[in-house]
Amino acid sequence: MSDTIQKYKDYVMSGFMKQVVPIVVDHAQGAVITDANGREYIDCFAGISVVNAGHGNRQVIAAAKAQMDKLVHCGSYIYHAQPVADLAEKLAEIAPLGLTKTFFGNGGAEAIEGALKLARLYTGKHEFISLHASFHGRSWGALSVTGNQGRKKRGGPYAPGVAFAPAPYVYRSQWHDDAEECGRQCANAIDDVIRFATSGDVAAFIAEPVMGEGGILVPPRNYFKEVKKVLDRHGILFIADEVQSGFARTGKMFAIEHYGVVPDILVTAKGIADGFPLSAFTTRPEIAAAFKPGDHLSTFGGNPVSCAAALANIEFMQKEKLPERAAETGSYVMAKLRELQKQHPFIGDVRGLGLMIGVELVRDKALTPANTEAEAIRDGLLRQGILVGVGGVYGNVVRFQPPLVITRQQIDRAIEAFAACLQEVSQAVVA
Repeated sequence: MSDTIQKYKDYVMSGFMKQVVPIVVDHAQGAVITDANGREYIDCFAGISVVNAGHGNRQVIAAAKAQMDKLVHCGSYIYHAQPVADLAEKLAEIAPLGLTKTFFGNGGAEAIEGALKLARLYTGKHEFISLHASFHGRSWGALSVTGNQGRKKRGGPYAPGVAFAPAPYVYRSQWHDDAEECGRQCANAIDDVIRFATSGDVAAFIAEPVMGEGGILVPPRNYFKEVKKVLDRHGILFIADEVQSGFARTGKMFAIEHYGVVPDILVTAKGIADGFPLSAFTTRPEIAAAFKPGDHLSTFGGNPVSCAAALANIEFMQKEKLPERAAETGSYVMAKLRELQKQHPFIGDVRGLGLMIGVELVRDKALTPANTEAEAIRDGLLRQGILVGVGGVYGNVVRFQPPLVITRQQIDRAIEAFAACLQEVSQAVVA
């Protein structure tokens, strides 16, 4: 174990991380990770919201193994491959109505950049609008539409032609007691952004239906309907970034379904193949037709093994009703966390959809972010065998995003440990 950690220090680029968690993962199953010493950890982060159907899902692994015995790679845009065709058909079946044509890539940032390119080609326009506190990937183009300085520092200047609108961050908004008004005001602000911060040449608006890296920010239920009215008036496409929120995570197959709005382009990755590298963007046929020969390609995109895994993953989700399970378990977790909030004033906000849940910690009534305390809780949970994430634009949000197959017993154990860590850390926080 120590040998692997030392090799990371010697040979793996990891300077972009504050800390690599000091465990060596040996194997995992369901919602449990086991390290090289045999110690088990309850995984409440799912590899950054990736293994939605659980670690080592046997149905997914079997499909990938069977495909590996047949074909690993052929260049899925040069030749036809059955897993690619079957997965694209399945996505057309489960995606919001009318989105039937898919391009496959390898990771979320690649899919975001492809969606941006397609929007430009289809509309003939060149600008974009994104949100404050947003995150869309680590590549240059994806960072250009990311509204978070913490993710962008030392990488600029970024692409021109990107304007940013206020995020519907209800807890820290002036309408914190009226979510619907917050949604309305933030949506209407996009009209002003178009008028004052662009040249009027906007191809698309891009947003996460639940803002993951921003701190699990859940827009009010009226927000996207109001946004769509603004976009339609100006002939602007809506790109829904479901890289983190997709595939049953929020209690629906896709988080945008909570809002009753159909995007023009749907971007997915992370949970699509339960850990196998794959991403996609899916759109209407007339938008897809904007791609002409030579406009786009991905050497490894649509890898047959990843596509076979993704198809089995989606079938497992449907068979086991994982969206419904995420909704039910998420409600249970939120209720437990809100009970803890009553006991600990430095829990400023508990928010989420399904099993995409954030707990924002603050030091005082001025909402001073308790970022060091959030990190202390994460470290304390690690010592107790619980893995969580910490994020948000202020670094003060503890993130619960476990595999959707997590058991009630495992959830109770995690919340019990969280309560103990809260008690320990709260003694150093001024309420």
